[in-house]
Amino acid sequence: MSRLRISEIFYSLQGESRSTGFPTVFVRLTGCPLRCGYCDTTYAFKGGQWMALEEICDQVAAYHPRHVTVTGGEPLAQKEVLPLLTRLCDAGYEVSLETSGSIALDGVDSRVVTVMDIKTPGSGEMEKNHWENLEQLSAKDQIKFVLCDRKDYDWAREQLLAHDLPTRFEVLFSPVQDHLDPTELADWILADNLPVRFQLQLHKILWGNEAGR
Repeated sequence: MSRLRISEIFYSLQGESRSTGFPTVFVRLTGCPLRCGYCDTTYAFKGGQWMALEEICDQVAAYHPRHVTVTGGEPLAQKEVLPLLTRLCDAGYEVSLETSGSIALDGVDSRVVTVMDIKTPGSGEMEKNHWENLEQLSAKDQIKFVLCDRKDYDWAREQLLAHDLPTRFEVLFSPVQDHLDPTELADWILADNLPVRFQLQLHKILWGNEAGR
């Protein structure tokens, strides 16, 4: 029987990405190969419980959602996430996948909206970027840069040009909470007229760092 180790399944408002504000069921998988310095879900590195795909889908369905987000940890670290994504799409949900970008996207259902991080120098995991993933994405997908400081911002701006990102995908710039002042980041984006979407984590504005929200 196909199983996944699940940290939590919960219902909340989407706090990031193009779907910010929509009621969403989150399926958070346990485990991640990265250790980003600003990670806010370290509790998902271990623990959790093994669940059959059918059980996961039943719990999702109980909320009667329109949107479902599969996240982590790093969901792609568990191979059985691929059939889960397909099952969720088959059930008619609008499905998104939040991934660190360190693992190949091969096999992800084409109906899934992938929101992929590109790790900056400040994350401490820049060397783990799997740049080949850019060729697996399409115009419906999104690229996210989580920025610690001005050095991260300048580096991310260079990547926009080097990979022609804004003409290929929607690009999101987010400040790390308590590291980079959001107003400062907004001012940099406006000064450089960058074709990116500034975003704050809505769930943290509403509920702070409370897990499962």
